[in-house]
Amino acid sequence: MTNVQQKLFETGIIPVVVIDDVKDAVPLAKALYEGGIKAAEVTFRTEAAADAIKAMSEAFPDMLVGAGTVLTPAQADKAKANGAQFIVSPGLNPIVVRHCQEIGIEIVPGVSSASEIEQAMSLGLDTLKFFPAEAAGGIPMLKSLCAPYKNVKFMPTGGLNPKNFTDYLALDCVFCAGGGFVADTKLVKEGNFEKIKEIAKETVRTMHGFKVVHVGINAGDADNAYAIAKMFAPFCLDISKDNEGGMFLNKDIEIMKKPWYGEKGHIAIACNNIKRAEAYCKSMGVKFIEESKNIDAKGNYKAVYVDGDIAGFSVHLMQA
Repeated sequence: MTNVQQKLFETGIIPVVVIDDVKDAVPLAKALYEGGIKAAEVTFRTEAAADAIKAMSEAFPDMLVGAGTVLTPAQADKAKANGAQFIVSPGLNPIVVRHCQEIGIEIVPGVSSASEIEQAMSLGLDTLKFFPAEAAGGIPMLKSLCAPYKNVKFMPTGGLNPKNFTDYLALDCVFCAGGGFVADTKLVKEGNFEKIKEIAKETVRTMHGFKVVHVGINAGDADNAYAIAKMFAPFCLDISKDNEGGMFLNKDIEIMKKPWYGEKGHIAIACNNIKRAEAYCKSMGVKFIEESKNIDAKGNYKAVYVDGDIAGFSVHLMQA
């Protein structure tokens, strides 16, 4: 992935926003940013789009701001000149694609058929917008399109909502998703940026799906581990898994047989996508122990420990 593609992946949900008045640009960017979403696609459906992109980019330099609904080379030029870092278009126009490639700005054009995907591939593209997602067949259609094109990644947009966007993001072929629901045009016009901030926060929570799944106890050695396990027997917490490093009581408690991370033990927090969750946590100031990463024989990233304890417990992320 390129740097822009990586940022889009890490952000996960990309708010698709319509701004009629440039005065709303910075307050909107602030609401999204403070809500945990540091990216936005500003659509070129209004005269204020280019100025809005400039205002947002200048106010929040580390925010990934792109231009959407770009239909012509002239619009692409205007978007880039005002600070857009990527271009999104509703369809696949080879003229616009080649122009963006010539001026050095990434473009994610829209497709909804195998023929369009192959045409995009012939232009050297491997990240595409699946649009209009729900109207074009939704997840079943996207799964069918993904099957023969293993190296192509998609940004589904159109009809996504708080109830279905995580289903799209769960697909291996999806690297991010566009969502107009995060910053509804009506809320922007009303100036209700606090509500947009709340929606952004809830969207981030839903996207990551953080959930405590078990607690680990550092027993020090095997004998002490088995002794601790017996203490939980009256609560119907039986040994369900036992290996050299530790044991599980059902799936709720892990007892370590040898010294491990954390003074007292650890807390395991599952998430929907560990790569995306790690990037989000890092953006919030969390540091991780790189050597603690658990990657299986197939290259699947399974877990990583946070650098530092919380009340004597280490915390580790794990793939749900």
